[in-house]
Amino acid sequence: PAGRSLTGYGQRPKQTNDYDREERMAKEIAFIGLGNMGAPMAANLIKAGYALTVFDLVEQAMADAVALGAERAESAAAAAQQADIVISMLPAGQHVAALYQGEGGLLDVVGQETLLVDCSTIDAETARQVAAAAGERGLSMLDAPVSGGVNGAKAGGLTFMVGGEAAAL
Repeated sequence: PAGRSLTGYGQRPKQTNDYDREERMAKEIAFIGLGNMGAPMAANLIKAGYALTVFDLVEQAMADAVALGAERAESAAAAAQQADIVISMLPAGQHVAALYQGEGGLLDVVGQETLLVDCSTIDAETARQVAAAAGERGLSMLDAPVSGGVNGAKAGGLTFMVGGEAAAL
């Protein structure tokens, strides 16, 4: 209609927590766990231009990520120390608890501004326990398991089911 502008029609209004592309790309990301799901997730982040520091117990998994452009860390703690965001994708709750709360765990080495994101599909009790421990230290953590399987991870088409404090989002 005359006199009405449709500029921005159908677009989501910019929110205060939106980052511009350059600011997002400048974030240091540590990715821990390069298995069947983690490896393609990390590869897609690298392909999108994000700088990743990776760690996995399997040397070949790290070598594959390095070949795509990631930096290799000697340990999970070393990967996470300077990270703005830590993403973990591990096989079971016991591994997640050990990574974050074990001796030399990530909760003891990350900075206060680091966002922790666990994408592992684990039991709810462990997810709550680890998030509570992070919260007690003043850290922000999101529980973000994924759906879509290995093919979804490879295609970059995973669905994230995210839980946590709104401020962390």
